[in-house]
Amino acid sequence: MIEIPGGNYVPFFGQDSLQEVHVSSFLMDQTLVTNQDYLNFLKANPQWTRSQIKGLYADANYLKNWKSDFEIPEGISPDAPVSNVSWYAAKAYAASLGKRLPTVDEWEYVGVANLTVPNAANDPEFTNQILASYKTGDRYRIPVKSGQPNYYGIYDMYGSVWEWTSDFNSVMMTGESRNNNIKNENLFCAGASLTATDLKNYAAFIRFAMRGSVKANYCINNLGFRCVQDL
Repeated sequence: MIEIPGGNYVPFFGQDSLQEVHVSSFLMDQTLVTNQDYLNFLKANPQWTRSQIKGLYADANYLKNWKSDFEIPEGISPDAPVSNVSWYAAKAYAASLGKRLPTVDEWEYVGVANLTVPNAANDPEFTNQILASYKTGDRYRIPVKSGQPNYYGIYDMYGSVWEWTSDFNSVMMTGESRNNNIKNENLFCAGASLTATDLKNYAAFIRFAMRGSVKANYCINNLGFRCVQDL
């Protein structure tokens, strides 16, 4: 794990434009959780295997590419990030190690760092690199540490799989609530631009639109996770 020093940043979404949020210091996994890491977890916690997990905690796509409960997908490196894992399963994995999933603010705070500076949010080249990384197919097949670490020494914030956060749905709303007369009704998917602090940051729009479309039991081929820990 890498220690991330605390500081302030401007969230992509917020009711008060340019309102800074403070993020306290914490530890973050240098890499995404890999297939091998998750296999070790399953062997110690068989209740989370594909054949044993309760339907409440994962949909039918849970570990769908695995050959069996304890065999990772054929042709995929043990060092590639695990995917098709639900939020519940990711949370259980983290708890088994005395860790947790990062908050949206923690992930975004680290995510604005490029290779050389802690905040490259206003660097067009950095944004273009992020957008270009989305064009890579089958990102769940790419081993961790295939690229360079960012300013903090964290790998694969972009160019690999998407990542669960503990409060992934805290900003967006569910589709069922779009018509309710509540304060944040314009935060659903594309409509979120109305309260975005940076209307040009399309890369962040993609991330938040994704968060607004999933539920905690969903298992997606291009969605994995990493863990953090309090200091």
